[in-house]
Amino acid sequence: MKQLILASQSPRRKMLLQQIGVPFSVFPSDIIEPINNNMSPDRMVMDLSEKKAEQVCRRLEHGSKGSHIVLAADTVVVLDDVVMGKPNSPEEAFGMLESLSGRWHEVVTGVALIDVDSAKKKTHAEKTRVKIRKLSKETILRYIESGEPFDKAGAYGIQGLGALLVEKLQGCYYNVVGLPLYRVSVMLNDMGFNIL
Repeated sequence: MKQLILASQSPRRKMLLQQIGVPFSVFPSDIIEPINNNMSPDRMVMDLSEKKAEQVCRRLEHGSKGSHIVLAADTVVVLDDVVMGKPNSPEEAFGMLESLSGRWHEVVTGVALIDVDSAKKKTHAEKTRVKIRKLSKETILRYIESGEPFDKAGAYGIQGLGALLVEKLQGCYYNVVGLPLYRVSVMLNDMGFNIL
């Protein structure tokens, strides 16, 4: 049986894999996550997740025993074709949340899988539409004070207090958390790693 390696330190991605009972090890990538507005959001997140997986594969090839599949992902929020990453300050978080208030946006996650032995590779971009309810200035400020926005694309996390900001969504909920579980399971199955 191949071993699954998660190329991420994201606590949310770890939680999701644990939730479905798949055994895995964490071997994080240290690829910087720049926003490249010259690429489509789909292409950008697939490209970045592929680079993360490739970097971890190169490290595993030197000194690691066993057969591995590396899983990497990258998630962004897209509003009016503008990509939002993680906020760097309370002011930036406020601006993001204010612009999302009362509107639909897309959450796009790029997923890459690479079989270290065969170099077989699969990539996919999953999209979910999310509507944030109309937010008052006070609500935004209280949410920022919780500290939750700062390590999350678009400055909110649907799995925490941010669930109270989300009015509705269309598509995969787990994609908004950071890893589209159904799509990942299909991709893994195609590579001979059957979770069930």
